[in-house]
Amino acid sequence: MKEKGNGYFRILLRFLGPGFLITIGFIDPGNWATNVAGGSDFKYDLLWVITLSTLMLILIQSMSARLGIATGKSLGVNIREHFSKPVTGVVGVTIVAACAATDMAELLGGAIGFNLLFGFPLWLGAFLTVVLEVFFIVSQRYHRLEKIILGFLGIITICFIIELFIVKPAWAEVAPAMVIPKITRSNIFIAMGMLGAVVMPHNIFLHSNVIQSREWGDNEEEKRKLIRFGRVDTFAAMGVGWVVNSSMIIVAAAVFFRHGVHVESLEQASATLHPLAGRFAGILFAIALLAAGISSSTTSSMAEVNVITAFLGKPEDPKTLLYKLSTFITAIPSFVIILLKIDTFKILILSQVVLSIQLPFTLIPLLILCRRKKVMGNFSSGAAEFGLAIIVSAVIIALNLYLLYSTIFK
Repeated sequence: MKEKGNGYFRILLRFLGPGFLITIGFIDPGNWATNVAGGSDFKYDLLWVITLSTLMLILIQSMSARLGIATGKSLGVNIREHFSKPVTGVVGVTIVAACAATDMAELLGGAIGFNLLFGFPLWLGAFLTVVLEVFFIVSQRYHRLEKIILGFLGIITICFIIELFIVKPAWAEVAPAMVIPKITRSNIFIAMGMLGAVVMPHNIFLHSNVIQSREWGDNEEEKRKLIRFGRVDTFAAMGVGWVVNSSMIIVAAAVFFRHGVHVESLEQASATLHPLAGRFAGILFAIALLAAGISSSTTSSMAEVNVITAFLGKPEDPKTLLYKLSTFITAIPSFVIILLKIDTFKILILSQVVLSIQLPFTLIPLLILCRRKKVMGNFSSGAAEFGLAIIVSAVIIALNLYLLYSTIFK
């Protein structure tokens, strides 16, 4: 029994990885902006959003991974093959727009990280971030790239765990805030941004694609094994993401809210940490931000390549011009924003709201595909999972409508 158990864990360790690439995507600089804003303005009140959205994420990402395993194709390819051209066109256009919004967050985060640590101007920091992401994607093999991304995730996690020890939050207030919802017209915009920053459309597409890196067989038994390991991988990875995202809010509340500081930029957040929590806290913040910007921009570009090639019906071949262009084409709006000197903090938050608004256009096709027997075979969603996924999608859509109402009539 012991040998059998050890063998299981050895196999599991070989499988772990795809979910952690997704985790990097939802602890990106866009999350930093919304989490810091949420913590500094509303203390611990929005911690429940991270808990709720992480639970949603586990369900949705597990379905995406299972779709990739069952069909051997990404979500983008499945949408193109099983939906009409008008529907495919709408989903394709909106997800590319969401990818552009994602790039705004990732590249701005990397640019701000370079600025905080080395004093580089934002345009140069963004350029270096793009150069690094393109280099990682085009020149590295997938499994080597996976290890690089996991290294960045480790750096971010360690930085925030140390931050928690430095700022000494009020843990008695933190625990209930993680599960008790508090939503008002004043915090709905930030809450929706936080939701969009965790349940990210491009990550749903990406998971169905990278899960296929674990090719252990095409028969049903092997696929079932892959799906079981995929659930563990997803749960563990999303758990790490929950810890990091929650830590961001807790640190912001314990430092900025406690001292009555309204944060309007990540640069301000880093600078303010120095006198309030010590220089080391500010340095850790900048290091983690740079790691988040570089790593999340890399996984974002991986998703963009898959989305663009899938919806155009082209192969995902690194040697092609389309593949190379796809790694950075959606980054162009970010450079425009930086050159025009638009308020980067507001853009970071707005980008996450764009992702949240796009989510239904990704979720609905995913649910339909996972429920179809002719697509999934014996791996189609059962009534319980499908019903729960519908509830999750309905909650997201309802919150979107409330966000629009609050924005228009505030």
